[in-house]
Amino acid sequence: MSGQSLTVWCNQHLAPKLSETLRERLAGHRLVFAPKLSKSNLSAAAVDPLLAEADIALGQPDPAQCMNLPRIKWIHLTTAGYTRYDNDVFRKAMQARGTPVTNSSMVYAEPCAQHCLAYMLAMSRRLPQCVDDQRTTRAWHALEHRAACQVLNGQTVLILGFGAIAKRLVQLLAPFRLNVIAVRRRAEGSEGCRVESTQRIDELLPSADYVMNILPANESTRHFMNVQRFARMKPSASYYNIGRGATHDQLALDRALREKQIAFAYVDVGDPEPLPTDHPLWTAPNCYITPHTAGGMLDEFEQLVEHFLQNFDRFLKGQPLNDRVI
Repeated sequence: MSGQSLTVWCNQHLAPKLSETLRERLAGHRLVFAPKLSKSNLSAAAVDPLLAEADIALGQPDPAQCMNLPRIKWIHLTTAGYTRYDNDVFRKAMQARGTPVTNSSMVYAEPCAQHCLAYMLAMSRRLPQCVDDQRTTRAWHALEHRAACQVLNGQTVLILGFGAIAKRLVQLLAPFRLNVIAVRRRAEGSEGCRVESTQRIDELLPSADYVMNILPANESTRHFMNVQRFARMKPSASYYNIGRGATHDQLALDRALREKQIAFAYVDVGDPEPLPTDHPLWTAPNCYITPHTAGGMLDEFEQLVEHFLQNFDRFLKGQPLNDRVI
């Protein structure tokens, strides 16, 4: 692509200074912004006539529209998840014409992995319970909390889904000398931990102290964690989901908490989002909810733009693209 002027379409709302940086770094190429820009990179885009002029789509373009625009040579998503694009029809259409699709997993691996670790440490050291005491009765439950506090060392973590986030999480957990098991369809040898086939999930669940759900949402993972699988977890175990809300049955999770089949749940995602204010999970015992903030950080959009620009340089040079998912 070297020497060829390309048109880059973007539907992500960026601060004026960052928009200017993107334009400057794309010197010699054309940058067009969609009329309707999304402030959240999680939002789906509407069909946009300007996309028909694009060689490269940056943001969250409409999947159906992309399939009808053979001019598009590359799609770069501003999220780690890519549920809207993860289906056989879209995948085959892009593969048939050689259009790569990349995401931004490298941007979100660090904050999401740290979010997971923060959850685990908070639970082990009973920080949420102490905060509840401070904000309500201000009772000094020193003996109770000390007796229930734990350390992570020696416990078993079961990670469902192994991508960039899970790989970084394994690295962060290494100093705690945990027994880490990753569940994925096939091992690649670079995971840095024990790897088991997804088919063994039901055998592995009863031994886990922490079940970390980082699965992408697609047809095969919908309600992957269901009534039967929550029932297989031990009563002292904790469940985490920073992937996608559709990968677990929310009512089954609520039931598991209320019937004390599991000890705690830490959930960063909902189905739908925002999670309705009257949803039972808000009041389920020992359920702690963050509003899809695991990937958040002060310079999130600066890093998204830099990630795209580094891939853009690789695209021009004909080099393999980072974070390619299709």
